[in-house]
Amino acid sequence: MNEIEEFIRELGLRIAFCRKERGLTQKELAQRLGVSRTHISNIEASQMHTSLSMALLLRICLELQIRPEDMMRLEASERFVP
Repeated sequence: MNEIEEFIRELGLRIAFCRKERGLTQKELAQRLGVSRTHISNIEASQMHTSLSMALLLRICLELQIRPEDMMRLEASERFVP
């Protein structure tokens, strides 16, 4: 797995973890964001073909009450472990 694939995988894991921590289902988060549940599912499952705009990522961060810089951590020492 290359660095980009690893980052996308970890980002999906972070989003799923934070969503669950807030007690939201994929459907509830999708409704709040105005996207489909399938789109949220694909983002969380790190589907490489799924688009994730910066605007949507920032909206996800706002809904999940997490700072974008925390969501986007890149340092190997800070790898996400649920």
